[in-house]
Amino acid sequence: MFKRHIHLLSTWNYIRDLEWCINATKFSLLMSCCNVIIYNFPVILFTANNLDYLSLNGVLIIATVVIVIFIVTSLFLLVLCILSFNLAKLFCLLVALCNSIALYFVITYRVVLDTTMMSNVFNTNLTEASSYWHYKMILYLIMLGVIPSIFIYKFRINKVKRINLFLQSFVLIVVLISWTYLNANKLLWIDKYSSRLGARIMPWSYIGNTIRLQQLKHKYSSDQELLPPAQLEESDEKTITILVIGEAARAENFSLYGYNRPTNPLLEKQGAIALDNTVSCATYTTLSLRCILSHKDVSTPFSKQYEPLPSYLQRHGVDVVWRTNNWGEPPMKVNTYQRSDELERECKGDQCQYDEVLLSGLGERVRSSMQQNIFIVIHRWGSHGPSYYKRYSKQYEIFKPVCKSVELNQCTNHELVNAYDNSILYTDYFLTQTINLLQDLKTPAVMIYISDHGESLGEFGLYLHGVPYAVAPDVQTHIPFIVWMSPEFIEKKGIDINRIKQSKSHSHQNIFHSVLGAINMHSEVYNDQLDIFNTMIDNLGESDP
Repeated sequence: MFKRHIHLLSTWNYIRDLEWCINATKFSLLMSCCNVIIYNFPVILFTANNLDYLSLNGVLIIATVVIVIFIVTSLFLLVLCILSFNLAKLFCLLVALCNSIALYFVITYRVVLDTTMMSNVFNTNLTEASSYWHYKMILYLIMLGVIPSIFIYKFRINKVKRINLFLQSFVLIVVLISWTYLNANKLLWIDKYSSRLGARIMPWSYIGNTIRLQQLKHKYSSDQELLPPAQLEESDEKTITILVIGEAARAENFSLYGYNRPTNPLLEKQGAIALDNTVSCATYTTLSLRCILSHKDVSTPFSKQYEPLPSYLQRHGVDVVWRTNNWGEPPMKVNTYQRSDELERECKGDQCQYDEVLLSGLGERVRSSMQQNIFIVIHRWGSHGPSYYKRYSKQYEIFKPVCKSVELNQCTNHELVNAYDNSILYTDYFLTQTINLLQDLKTPAVMIYISDHGESLGEFGLYLHGVPYAVAPDVQTHIPFIVWMSPEFIEKKGIDINRIKQSKSHSHQNIFHSVLGAINMHSEVYNDQLDIFNTMIDNLGESDP
């Protein structure tokens, strides 16, 4: 045993003291080759799965993709070597670590690292990031990040004349142009899949799209443009509007929309109305929230910034309360902004660790308000994956067995759907508790529930959300839109419930204008065609997405 320890120690000392001398050209080519083989096999698999890889044409396309990645990476490293050999080594070290984590998410959740996904990454906080924790992530980091980094660190790049590096770079450019010219007919296929290929290439997918993200943010970043003045109708009684924003809830799993499981038993008894054919404007939270709170279509991630609904109402005398167990909302000014951790201090019971904490003390807050119009936004944690089983209390684990792994592809589809459906069942309970709170107030009140986006549960090999909107499956864009109105509200507004039920299609655009209609706020930006409560007009047509 002692001899074995001596042998291991001597081996470690040998590795520690080992250095490989290599010139800049060989270093660049070796690193590029390793990058293709170790980190870019998902690109090769994607290419092979979308053509006849056994045909000569298929082989040449795959070869073209590999050669382009290899040469572009080599050229970049040669340029870094021209600037500084140490800079080239540092870049390779950082890329190895980042590639290992990126590869874990690409393989595990089938994500594509486009601008949308990078926006999600930079808007993720520690709580959400920790929900993705799995020991395999550490294995990826060690095996594909740390160990390669150790070997990269051991390389000692010999000095070489920079003119030679320029000449070698020129040769690579000639090879790239020549190969592209000889295989020009293959470029049509590559152009067709360019965005999906580009979002999978390591490390250029996340590097390029991060740079593009920052450029777009800089280009479109500006102060929010204030909306025009508005006027509130005076009233002798309080009107309460609660907007509940769900997370990752898809309409397909709500029994109110015909799902074959009883996931909404309480809402059905309350007479809640499920509005048909509702689509989100995005597949990720940040942009969806902007759409929900905006008076016009802002479905491009970096469109012009306008004053959001809560700020607009606050500025015109409405008492606005924002309670959140989530994040991603645009900058806004409200009377009361409370996070769940703040509310937990005054909350007692097991329910305080779930979304129900957002209702803690809310009735008292409403009763103490001196204003006649109260607008409350509750931004839930909802059905956020991958840990669906953590989104509800034990009593709502009705559908069993459930998936209790963040590696969703390791669970059976039955287990995964069970866990997700239990989170929807808890949503049913949460919304019913919100309705009960409004009923106790005995005043004109309305609850509006809408999700930010849907969720994939393994369909087409996809999980979670965030797929580019142009190719996103319906389960990521078709969302629940549910409304409950108190008898006092129905009478005050002269609501025709049957007419609301008959409306054909809806979107996030309906929220801003329906809230203005609910509190009788007159404004130039109000669009009565998008107000679901305005039953005096023909609103049975399609809503602008």
